[in-house]
Amino acid sequence: MAAVTYAALFQPTANQRDSFLQPCSLPRPVPTSKKSRNAPVSCGGFFNVDRKRHEIEALEAQMAQEGFWDNQNAARDVINRANQLKKLVNGIVDFQKKVEDAEVMADLLDEEGVQENSPEAQEFDATVLALRDVLDELEIQSFLTEPHDHCNAILSIHAGAGGTESCDWADMLLRMYTRWAERRGWEVDIQEIAPGEEAGITRATMLLKGPNAYGFAKAERGVHRLVRISPFDANKRRHTSFCAVDVIAEIEDDTEIEIKDEDIKIETFRSSGKGGQHTQKNDTAVRITHLPTGIVSACQNERSQAKNKEQAMKILKARIWEKKQDEKRSEQEKYYGEKGEIGWGNQIRSYVFQPYQMVKDLRTGVETGNIQAVMDGDLDRFVHGWLRAGCPRQRSKEIAIEE
Repeated sequence: MAAVTYAALFQPTANQRDSFLQPCSLPRPVPTSKKSRNAPVSCGGFFNVDRKRHEIEALEAQMAQEGFWDNQNAARDVINRANQLKKLVNGIVDFQKKVEDAEVMADLLDEEGVQENSPEAQEFDATVLALRDVLDELEIQSFLTEPHDHCNAILSIHAGAGGTESCDWADMLLRMYTRWAERRGWEVDIQEIAPGEEAGITRATMLLKGPNAYGFAKAERGVHRLVRISPFDANKRRHTSFCAVDVIAEIEDDTEIEIKDEDIKIETFRSSGKGGQHTQKNDTAVRITHLPTGIVSACQNERSQAKNKEQAMKILKARIWEKKQDEKRSEQEKYYGEKGEIGWGNQIRSYVFQPYQMVKDLRTGVETGNIQAVMDGDLDRFVHGWLRAGCPRQRSKEIAIEE
């Protein structure tokens, strides 16, 4: 039969080659023969179900120990890890069963001499392509193993070098991330937004609520560079603008972060939206400054000052926690240090609108010429490529910056 064969399950499609840094290089299941159809599928890599089951058993043994809840933060990490492994194992087992069913179908089609363009062969091809998509999803899920990857994400955008052009770029990024979140089925809450003097915004903070939101969104942390002919330049010259994107996890249990009342400064102000009849007339927005570190958080999306204060405090604690995590890492691995100045040389991704169109991730080399799709939220190719590449935190010196 000339239709797609079993081996095609593990060959990248043209779209995958464009979307990812490299094809999936996972060990594939060893197919069972007709004589041993009921034999278990032997797997390696992240398909090693036995190893994951042993880890689950070890974690469940910890849960059964006396005093397990004495350290609630550690206990919660153990439970989250166990649930994560169970979900992954269930997905792998289900995938293996579907692969075995596909093998049976392939054998039957071969025995019957079915032609390539027959309805049966086309159905088999569709089954294979669907399994390949499942394989991709399983691989990506296997990378989300950090303690807070399952949490919601707090994403902040700050306009940098470029003046009004950068403020407009920040507004474009806000729209891009909103569309990306909608594509993934996440809920988006705008926590804070500050309009620019002439156009766009100077900064914005948004809460992304959804499964593994932080695990995916952390790929966007860094400086983003825009090159285009500025609509604000009467001479139609090409301008380069920069914005910094910061991403932190919304910590579910903040008991490990203690903030003394004397260490914070709380200010109230009027919400500064983009105008219109819904602009708040009272000082309901809240800004909190952590004096020892200088970290600032603000919230203005709620109509109640108390709710804004509660959310601003939650963001502040998350940022303090992230800063402590950064301090634990070696100097070259610090996210904050790598993000650096919001300007030339520190960018992680370049967006060129003119004289040609190209979006390139400078950490992984993933690129696309479909810039409109990217600005409409098609970011998974970059996020997946970053996860597959081992989550690099710095721009690769081997990747040229598009001019």
